[in-house]
Formats: sequence, C-alpha cells, structure tokens
Amino acid sequence: MRIVQTVADQVLNNIQRVIVGKQNEARLTLLALLCEGHLLIEDVPGVGKTMLARTIARSVGCSFRRIQFTPDMLPSDVTGVSIYNQKTQEFEFRSGPIMAQIVLTDEINRATPKTQSALLEAMEERQVTVDGVTHPMPRPFLVLATQNPIEYEGTFPLPEAQVDRFMMRIQLGYPTKAHEVDVLSRQSDHHPIQDLQQVVGVEELVEAQQAVRTVYVDELVKGYIVDLVTTTRDHPDIYLGASPRGSLALFSAARAWAAMEGRDYVIPDDVKLLAESTLAHRLIISPSARIKNVNARQIIEDTLRHTPVPGARARVR
Repeated sequence: MRIVQTVADQVLNNIQRVIVGKQNEARLTLLALLCEGHLLIEDVPGVGKTMLARTIARSVGCSFRRIQFTPDMLPSDVTGVSIYNQKTQEFEFRSGPIMAQIVLTDEINRATPKTQSALLEAMEERQVTVDGVTHPMPRPFLVLATQNPIEYEGTFPLPEAQVDRFMMRIQLGYPTKAHEVDVLSRQSDHHPIQDLQQVVGVEELVEAQQAVRTVYVDELVKGYIVDLVTTTRDHPDIYLGASPRGSLALFSAARAWAAMEGRDYVIPDDVKLLAESTLAHRLIISPSARIKNVNARQIIEDTLRHTPVPGARARVR
C-alpha cells in the first residue's frame, strides 16, 4: 500500500498550501478520487468548495472543468452536441464540459431535473451518449458537485436517484478564527493556488486506484457493513434506507481509507469512521421524525451504537 500512502501524503500536503484547516475534508475528497467515486459538497457560499476542487486537479495533473448550473441550462450544454461539418459532410462530436477528468458542477440544484439527469450516465457508467453514439469518459473521472443548503429560491432539489450516485457527502464548514487569520495572511499579496505545482502524475494516481482494489476485507467486516446498511432500512425514523449502492460505497471507502493509513486490510473502525459520509445522504427521514427534528447524522450514530461490531479473527493465507 506504499503507492497509495505516498500519493495521499503528497497530494494532501500540497492541498494544505491552499486550503487551511480542512485536513479531514481534503482527505475525504482524495479518498473519493482514489475510489473513482463522486462527491457532493453541501455548504454555504465562500468556504472553499470550488478552490478545493481546483487544488485537487492541479495537484494530480488532471484536466479540470467547471460547470455553473443555471435553470436555463440544457443537457447538451453538459454532455456536448453533434455538429454537421459541411467540408467532410459528416457529423462531428463537440464534447461538453463533462468530458474532463475532474468536473466541478457548481450549484447543481439550480439546474432543472432534465439537465441534472444528464449527469447520471456519466457518473454511473463513465460514458455519455449523444445522438445514439457513446463516448467514453476520460480516466480518472471525478464529479465534485456543490449545492447551497440555505438558498431554495430558484432551485430544484436533487432526486433520490441523483443523490444516490454520489459516493459521499461532506460539509466544509466555517474555519476557526486562527485559520481564517491565516487565510488573510496567505492571500495578502496573491492567491497561493497560483504557485501550486503538480506533485503526482496521472499514471501514479491510476496505479494507486488499482492498489486500493487489492485491500483485503474480511467476511466479518463485509457482514458488518451490510448489517449497518440493513439497520438503516429497518429504523423506525426512516422512510427509505440506504441502497446496496450505499453498501458498495462504504466498502470501497473503507478500503481506500485503510490503504491511505498504510494497511492492506480493513478494520471495523474504518467502517465506523466513514459511515456518516457514505450513508447519511442516502436516507429519507419519515415525516413524523422530521417533526421531532431528527436528522440523518443522529440516525447513523444510533445505527452504529446498536449494530454489533464483529470480533477479530486470524487471517487465513
């Protein structure tokens, strides 16, 4: 797991030159990239969501595109269009901004459901289909979507099928006073991202992604993951629990976290640590629970308390 740990340390150290005081959030973002998952960042404006995406892209040398979602945006504005070339007398595909390795979809909930659905095929199947022709996405491929949780005027809530495509959801939050003072000092002359250099090649990143898939997960730990997800489906405050895609997300995230820690095996603590980020956004709380101000975080905490943790056993080689 040395390649994963090396890549993670180099990228995270580079991110800290720009993003101050958000080590855990930066770690989760890199984890999503290592798992080839997608990330939903839900937070107020101005806390560094766009800058985090740009910093990640520049650190690993990936192509980066930003899509500002608006109500009048069309699906073709995202995926691309076929244009007739009079010289060759053939249709040519003009790729949209989704055809990049790291794509930031800013304020995703401002687009109409029709435009939001243009991302579904790209996120799940790593391809887009335009006029009956399928075009593969570049690898690696990561969608970082942001949405503002306090502005609802002119927005379209993400449907459950769209939310379920995101491997994790995180919040950056406001910085502490000391960190915010540090931000002011760093940007007194110019923005630090202007001096940021690439520290990892795309080939190294792909190698690290492949290494993550070799991390060992014991059958007891797999059962623990499924038990956690199953408990969310049976919870009295839940109308709709996490899907099997949630189990896969937690499984993949735990492997990547273990590899970033330098281990070639997953322990239950890895699962506990990532349960909220991978499962909370998939839960639909019942109306009666909403009246009591029950939130998804509380339900995940309750699920972790009541789900038995598997005991350790010797690994058979």
